[in-house]
Amino acid sequence: MNKYQMINTWLLSLVLFTGCGSSNSDNGGGTPPSPSDAGNITLSQSSLSLTADATDNSTIIVTSDNDWNVTSDQTWCTPSPTNGHNGQTSLKIATLSNKTGSERIATLSFYIKETKKATLTIKQATLPAENYVPNGYNLVWSDEFNAARQSGGKPSLPNSTDWSYETGNGGWGNHELENYIAGFSGKDTCAVISDGTLKIIAKKVGAQVLSIRMNTQKSWTYGYFEARLKLPTGKGTWPAFWMMPKNFTTWPDDGEVDIMEEVGYHPNYVSSSIHCAAYNHTLNTQKTAESYCATAQSDFHIYGCLWTADYIKFYVDGVNTLTFPNDKAGNKSTWPFNAPFYLKLNLAWGGDWGGAQGVDESILPATYEIDYVRVYQQ
Repeated sequence: MNKYQMINTWLLSLVLFTGCGSSNSDNGGGTPPSPSDAGNITLSQSSLSLTADATDNSTIIVTSDNDWNVTSDQTWCTPSPTNGHNGQTSLKIATLSNKTGSERIATLSFYIKETKKATLTIKQATLPAENYVPNGYNLVWSDEFNAARQSGGKPSLPNSTDWSYETGNGGWGNHELENYIAGFSGKDTCAVISDGTLKIIAKKVGAQVLSIRMNTQKSWTYGYFEARLKLPTGKGTWPAFWMMPKNFTTWPDDGEVDIMEEVGYHPNYVSSSIHCAAYNHTLNTQKTAESYCATAQSDFHIYGCLWTADYIKFYVDGVNTLTFPNDKAGNKSTWPFNAPFYLKLNLAWGGDWGGAQGVDESILPATYEIDYVRVYQQ
């Protein structure tokens, strides 16, 4: 073989080698698969209707030709497993008991390589709502906290047409330690509506504990006032559901109605109280009652107040815990409760009562959960 033949042979080998390399790099001349071509998922059904009972779970069959994963947009609805592979997979859907008083809906989304391929709609019925509303009273105002999430999946905030915030720190007359904010401060949100409830969250941010103190924009004279609440845990927490006069000038002369209070170092003991000039805690004459509610911090309970011209009565799950009668003396010092009052929700941190045995910042963030607030009148 002469040198020209050797050069030609070497060039031919180089061309063949390069061609083979190009073929391998572009999958035979095709284009890489796009996410939309990554595979397909089919479900044995596109929707499920479940009863309110948490034991009423269900199973569907997921058929896929690739690896997949599934997410739920509601914390009360949980799929298991949360991922699968090529072939058929039995997917179990578990739900919590629905005591919200209304049907609720969850959506499961199935993905292959971050591309949504299928959805499953879960509808769950509700247990009959506990009804402690007195006869002859009709609903005049409520907030059910069922707002849909904002765009981008962000949780909703309380409606500003229904609620306003009290903000600041300084103790609030009780040497409390929190700093109340108007819903959120920067990236830190302390009032969140999700899964049909309002969450008031006390959280440590830097050297501060941020929290929420919010008031209804409306006020009422007489009525039945009710909220369904689940209380936070931990030493230092002090949740409350209470009322103050619209035309406030002086405490305690203008009155205060505490429908529900609890402190974390004394868990599950809930209190109701009346404060006015003649009866208040600074004189140790306040009219108050404490009752034990074994699951106040682990489950929702209904706290109510029936306020008439003759008396103010307090209830826990329909049981009357305290009655404060109007002495009919016509004296504001014993009965300032003939003027409009508004409702308040707050989660204090520390203070004269909440911090009487110290605070434990390791339990933060702490969450006070409100299912609804309702007002009824004759």
